[in-house]
Amino acid sequence: MNLSAHDRALLSGEQGPAAKMAMSIIVRMAEIQNADSLLNISQAHIDSTIYMGEAGLEFAERLASYGAKVAIPTSLNVSGLDECHWREWPVPEDWANKAQRQMRAYQSMGCVPMWTCAPYQTSMAPKFGQQIAWGESNAIVFANSVIGARTERYPDLLDICAAITGRVPAVGLHLTENRAGQLLVRLNDVPVHVQQDDTFYPVLGILLGRLAGSRIPVIDGLQARPKEDQLKALGAAAASSGAVALFHVVGVTPEAPTLTAAFQGHMPDDVHTITMDQLRQTRRELTTNPDARLDLVVLGSPHFSLAEFRELAPLLEGKRRHPDVQFLVTTSRIMSQLACEEGLLAPIEAFGVRLTVDTCILATPMLPKSTKVLMTNSAKYAHYAPGLLAAQVVFGSMRDCVQSAIEGRVVRDESLWER
Repeated sequence: MNLSAHDRALLSGEQGPAAKMAMSIIVRMAEIQNADSLLNISQAHIDSTIYMGEAGLEFAERLASYGAKVAIPTSLNVSGLDECHWREWPVPEDWANKAQRQMRAYQSMGCVPMWTCAPYQTSMAPKFGQQIAWGESNAIVFANSVIGARTERYPDLLDICAAITGRVPAVGLHLTENRAGQLLVRLNDVPVHVQQDDTFYPVLGILLGRLAGSRIPVIDGLQARPKEDQLKALGAAAASSGAVALFHVVGVTPEAPTLTAAFQGHMPDDVHTITMDQLRQTRRELTTNPDARLDLVVLGSPHFSLAEFRELAPLLEGKRRHPDVQFLVTTSRIMSQLACEEGLLAPIEAFGVRLTVDTCILATPMLPKSTKVLMTNSAKYAHYAPGLLAAQVVFGSMRDCVQSAIEGRVVRDESLWER
């Protein structure tokens, strides 16, 4: 492998044991990936912050004990704990202590404690063409697809090694030739009013992930102009049901001004047509039991944005949730503060919404065992909740979720999806 003098200095331990450990892992991974060389990155986002057991905690604390410091601006993904509110939920004390230790270890390395799975909503959002190393599946697909920055799928532990060294293997989606579309997905007779609706994008994302797997899909035939949060929902869903790290939407995303550009002049390996019937079926599959008694409404996966707070607040004005249904919104401390400054939290809290920052229900054991059925507008939550939370799930629009919380039972407007 072609290593620079700086790479060799890190590898030999000239910059200390933490840099040596990190570079040895980067080089070994590069060998496994058959990389000829490494390249510089200018930013990182660390997913390893979520406490999932002793091994991840030991890795973080060992790096910290070696005096590890990140070499580039580095943000932190959701943590395993909402430090402000975790005692309001049945989070085990021992688990919380270990989660906090892991959080402190990464902060000691110079990482910015943004604690969000949506770093693209912050001041650390990358620019088009910027080489970065991001963890967290929805952040990866958003950065690559919507922004046009360049990152591979960085797993836990490798992400912090990239941040410490500022170097990554020159492979995969870092390279232009590997960013061409592989699968053509055509929308057929999907009405514009459906394409404009928020629920269309998470449903499309789930179907897209199933079709694409780890390939790069190109969506053609979209007539609506999607908003940022709609693209966020599309990518998060596709990265949940599949392993999509980059998608192109012709005429929308920056590397796909035309169909030819999206495929870099090549022919697609495969072509699929998506119809309303397929979308209806996919939407049905996101709900495990539409008639079950409702325990919880949860919004914010990926983390709730300021735009979503602006949409939610008017829906709740002057209303109150049913006492038998909890209502939870997960977001970052940054978005929460911005919403507070705009006066958006007052009607939300008056309705009876509980706000959780810096983590999510998939990353921390916060939900009581009595939570058996949850409703959400997030396809990511709907996809993972049955397996990770042993809960039944109902998928609906934000408006559906609000009305269900008010009435204390599942209420869904089916008119958009009727034949």
